Amino acid sequence: MYDLFVIGAGSGGVRSARLAAAQGFSVGIAESSRVGGTCVIRGCVPKKLMVHAAEFSQYFSDSEGFGWTIKGAHFDWQRMVIARNKEVDRLEAAYKMNLKNSGVEIYENFAKLRGMNEVELDNQKVIKAKHILLATGGKPKKPEFPGVQFTKSSDDIFMMSSLPEKVVIYGAGYIACEFATIFNGLGVDVTLVYRGENLLRGFDYDIQRLVKQGLQEKGIKVIVNTVIDSVTKCSKGLSVDLSDKSQLVVTEVVCAVGRKPNIENLGLEKLGVNLNEGVVVVDEYQKTNVSNVYAIGDVTDRLNLTPVAIRDGIAFVDTVFKNKPTVPDHHLVPKAVFTKPEVGTVGMSESEVVNVGKAYVVFKTEFKPMKNQLSGNPQKTLMKMLVEKKTDKILGIHIVGEGAAELIQVAAIAVKMGATKKDFDVTCAVHPTAAEELVTLN
Repeated sequence: MYDLFVIGAGSGGVRSARLAAAQGFSVGIAESSRVGGTCVIRGCVPKKLMVHAAEFSQYFSDSEGFGWTIKGAHFDWQRMVIARNKEVDRLEAAYKMNLKNSGVEIYENFAKLRGMNEVELDNQKVIKAKHILLATGGKPKKPEFPGVQFTKSSDDIFMMSSLPEKVVIYGAGYIACEFATIFNGLGVDVTLVYRGENLLRGFDYDIQRLVKQGLQEKGIKVIVNTVIDSVTKCSKGLSVDLSDKSQLVVTEVVCAVGRKPNIENLGLEKLGVNLNEGVVVVDEYQKTNVSNVYAIGDVTDRLNLTPVAIRDGIAFVDTVFKNKPTVPDHHLVPKAVFTKPEVGTVGMSESEVVNVGKAYVVFKTEFKPMKNQLSGNPQKTLMKMLVEKKTDKILGIHIVGEGAAELIQVAAIAVKMGATKKDFDVTCAVHPTAAEELVTLN
């Protein structure tokens, strides 16, 4: 009998398994796909590599303003795919090696709950464990409309054999906007279709506004307040009928309307694990209603980010195997969106501050960065800080522009520590940088 058996070898599951094994406990882990999970195999990592690939078209264009002449630049999809997949393979091998070196036994099988202390693999092998951890993550969900079977999900993009000429991306969240940026940078004709009014729902309005403007400046067509009625095959690819009565003919349609917990066929109902609309319900210590079954990461649909799943795993091991009951900290988690322009954000949006009734002051600057003065690139940078009037405490920082993700990681440390506007004001600027605007806002 294992002390711990983990179902799902993504970032959260792997970290939990390794940490428990490091404490001397016996640990097994099952993964029916590839070790590394969504982030490493079909999410953050390969997507970010594709973001880098797409950036070069802008770099080539920008360089002309600085005296460079670049002729004959050509993008080869197959070469990029080979290089990307090679890196993903390397990371998967590293994850496997780290698990084995930690003493974790890997089962390359689909696993489901069989009983209180039992897990059944798809080869009918039954494994006993004192504690069971559900770390199966999430998966793309698709809307319902005629012809949805002809569309692709974000997972399918990583399996594309060729670069499409024209694509419709349905949605306006992280994934939709990032892939719109990627395809556009690689020379694809991109149309973004969204049922709502603003892209990146839940983000600060100024972020939404500037990202939409940036996408449109790059030639991405953005159609809002519209849904897809149907998709049909045609001689030129796919015909997309929209609710505004317009029609688009494209090579591919990508549905990026969100993700859902990956719970199918896990045996949760048999064991009586509580679900709420397809989400595994856990208490503050990540325990389900079944005493020895825990769940972390996206399968609990709390804050679906890779670093959060990892911290969930750390808190789980602290609680169960180190006798240090720990509630995972989901407060003031920084976020990044790898669009062009890039987004980094931490803390409350302006609408959230208004909703909680705090008196606040906005410090904001929007400018064309030095690099873009010569390149002719119209992309602007935004620095926005929300400060509580009474305490001078920073409630949120929102950045749009080159390097926003790197900047917000450092800024988030200060916000997490409870920094005030004065703390930023008394910090000397680094000149000439875009980041200096954070300490000179007035």
